[in-house]
Amino acid sequence: MVAMPSPHPSADVSTVWLRAFLEVARQGSFTLAARGLGWTQSAVSRQIAALEAALGGAPLFDRLPRGVRLTEAGRVLVPHAETVVEALHGAGRELAALREVAGGRLRFGAFATADAALVPLALAAFSRRHPRVRLTREEGLTPALLDRLTAGHLDLAVVSTTGRAPLDSYDLHHLLDESLYVAVPTAHELAGSGPVRLGRFADADWISGSARPEGTLLDAALRQGFRPRVAHVVAEWTAKQGYVAAGLGVTLVPALAATSVRPDVALVPVLDEGAPARAVYAATARGRASTPAAEAFVRALREAAGRVGAGPGGGAEGRVGAPGAGRVAAPERR
Repeated sequence: MVAMPSPHPSADVSTVWLRAFLEVARQGSFTLAARGLGWTQSAVSRQIAALEAALGGAPLFDRLPRGVRLTEAGRVLVPHAETVVEALHGAGRELAALREVAGGRLRFGAFATADAALVPLALAAFSRRHPRVRLTREEGLTPALLDRLTAGHLDLAVVSTTGRAPLDSYDLHHLLDESLYVAVPTAHELAGSGPVRLGRFADADWISGSARPEGTLLDAALRQGFRPRVAHVVAEWTAKQGYVAAGLGVTLVPALAATSVRPDVALVPVLDEGAPARAVYAATARGRASTPAAEAFVRALREAAGRVGAGPGGGAEGRVGAPGAGRVAAPERR
């Protein structure tokens, strides 16, 4: 008894078979197809025979005295084979673009003061080098950015150690260590002094984004042994400067934001007593493969960090006291 072809042909169809099939269909000849593929004619014949067997045994070509001709089954298969092969070629092109950072996407987030100078410089350089990468950016506090990173909604996050954020479970790429300044009105008695201990402001009214210092830059005051009196809770950075300029209190300014201080506000450097106020990192999710675009953006961030610096010793572009920044107290001579 002759076995009938299965009505449900195998799904295990090799793309090599499909390539051979399409080449034979285009050339109308096993010999010419073999030449185009760089194979032997017997190799092409084996690929076509294997494909016919996998698809239920129906012949795909009529063998003629000179060449071959598609059967009805072959004509049905052509558009499907073309779709599969083109999809694989498209996937290959997209993967190559990812490797070369010539396409794909990058989703990143940053905390607000990193957006003052560090992120824009890095973003400008990255966009010039990789204009075809689709970029999306989010702004938020470090804990929220880390949550987004863990959930897979971000590929990379620019974060800081403010508030002792839990960073142990992430891959961290160090960008810079950042010093702090106290923003005071230009008429303040310390406006022209050198670096001072934060305790000199223990009795001052403070302007902060939160009524509690914990988890904010004012953690530095707690480490210095005093609890700052938060007189005004103001979230917006430009509004904080207005409160300071009006004499309603003082506020802490990280070095990354110092270049954006208005001219009627003076910056008093906080004395560095052994450790930087905070570190800034590019964080990626541990155990998750980093994309080439994310790796390229980390490089751009590191270059930008070298230009911005982290205080008076930083690069010219981001040096505290550069044109447009608020007046800065002269450095203490030792």
